[in-house]
Amino acid sequence: MSSMESRRGGYSVPAGRPYALSELRGKLGSVGDQIGDLYDGSHPLEYEPIADTLYVAFKTAADLAPVKSYTGCDVHPNGAIDPEAPAGWGRCLLCNDRRRRGERGVPAPAEQRRLGYPVPDPPYTLDVLKAYVQQVNDRAFAVTVSSPGEEFVEIADTLHRAFIVARELSRPRNASGCSEHPGSPIDPTAPPGEGCLFCVGRRRQRQRPPGAPQMLPQVRRGERRTIQRRFERPPGL
Repeated sequence: MSSMESRRGGYSVPAGRPYALSELRGKLGSVGDQIGDLYDGSHPLEYEPIADTLYVAFKTAADLAPVKSYTGCDVHPNGAIDPEAPAGWGRCLLCNDRRRRGERGVPAPAEQRRLGYPVPDPPYTLDVLKAYVQQVNDRAFAVTVSSPGEEFVEIADTLHRAFIVARELSRPRNASGCSEHPGSPIDPTAPPGEGCLFCVGRRRQRQRPPGAPQMLPQVRRGERRTIQRRFERPPGL
């Protein structure tokens, strides 16, 4: 765009937006290929690279979108939030502090904006992940470098939802049914629902017969183990 068009009020593409948009579309293409190889019983480790790629794509989309204001304040968008802001005041603790002291020149409260990025509610399934990724693809390949910032905000929000789902799917599954050790190995001889190997070992240790050998407690580094002798040491030794 020429300088004459800029003076006439023409649109100017934000710096770096064409490159970032191209990078975002490339990341989404690789995510689509990775998700296509998954099925309902896929191992959590297979979701880890997808979660990593989605997070990188989310950061790229967040850079394309307007900066979110956590306080709703144009002067301190990422400042501290006032937990006791009076009615009609903004959420910025710094500006509210100055208002309470009666200082002049404090900007008026800005329009309240939503905080952070959305987190979807469970359940987290592969179908939910595919739906979010499909929504992102439909929007990311429809926008252009001159699209308004609100469209990039929607892409960033949906990508954050997809990242949360992929991250939760990448966590170890609770195959043992134990709330204390959800990722523990399973004892094949234990009854259904009680297969946690750690809990089974603890129960067996409590139920051992009298006189059975006992496992010595673990000694921390730098400490000495105190062993009780069964027989007195002969004199002179």
